[in-house]
Amino acid sequence: MIYELALVAKPEATDQEVATLKGMVHEVVKAHDGEVFIEDEWGKMSFAQPTTEGIGNGHFVYFIFKANSSNNKELIRRLKINDLHLRHMFIALGEDEEREAVVKAYKTPFSKTYKGSVTDKEGDDDHDNPKKFARQKSCYFKSNNLKANWKDPATFTWLINEFGKISAARVTGVSRKHQRFATTAIKRARQIGVASYVSNRIADLRA
Repeated sequence: MIYELALVAKPEATDQEVATLKGMVHEVVKAHDGEVFIEDEWGKMSFAQPTTEGIGNGHFVYFIFKANSSNNKELIRRLKINDLHLRHMFIALGEDEEREAVVKAYKTPFSKTYKGSVTDKEGDDDHDNPKKFARQKSCYFKSNNLKANWKDPATFTWLINEFGKISAARVTGVSRKHQRFATTAIKRARQIGVASYVSNRIADLRA
């Protein structure tokens, strides 16, 4: 199975300590018949909302890898006993044969190496404006062949109001299926600190 791992180290972690944490991920994946396809360091970012302990930023590292079923349990065990670990999130992306498509599809505005958004298109054609689709009560995601993704705020921020509430499908025109995808993406973004629970703020790279 192919997974993604978003890992956040404490803000006081040094570059060497973050490198040690990344090395641990590679070591565990290799020990579980796996391979890391992408290791992408996003760097230090301000959380969209401080943690309950008042921590306002962290060092983000992202991985796409394949491994057997026991790999993630071992990674979680090691992360829990690591003093530098702050947050993490595992998500299954697909089967091993989908590797090429999964790796090719990866892009995020938080990355220096894979910087971008699936919403990026040449020109400023108004048909790609989500608000216009909402007025027409047609699904923006269906029409543009897109899917909301927690790593790509451009795909979901327009669905969150200033108080952090997710707009209803009857207001945005989004289909029920894509409303579920968007809700899941927003919840994941909140879990890792990319989106806020109480506003429409997004994590800031200028930590």
